[in-house]
Amino acid sequence: MRTDENIENRWNKRANDWLLNRKIVHVSYMTDDERKQHYWYKRPVMFQLDNGLWCYPSQDDEGNDGGALFLTNEEGCLPVL
Repeated sequence: MRTDENIENRWNKRANDWLLNRKIVHVSYMTDDERKQHYWYKRPVMFQLDNGLWCYPSQDDEGNDGGALFLTNEEGCLPVL
């Protein structure tokens, strides 16, 4: 039976497999064409890792719109455009 802890452990493992010890090799805002392909209104910042994986924030886990990327520095946030 799945518990919340099992689900969290599974997602932690996936996140570590995909992201841990990777290097960010490119950063840019989503292009207008990419935004249109997602049927979004906003263009979030995106980054590419050394394994080719692109990462970008979304409004929610259903991918309904681009989202802001919060940071733990003095700026605090990379906004959507």
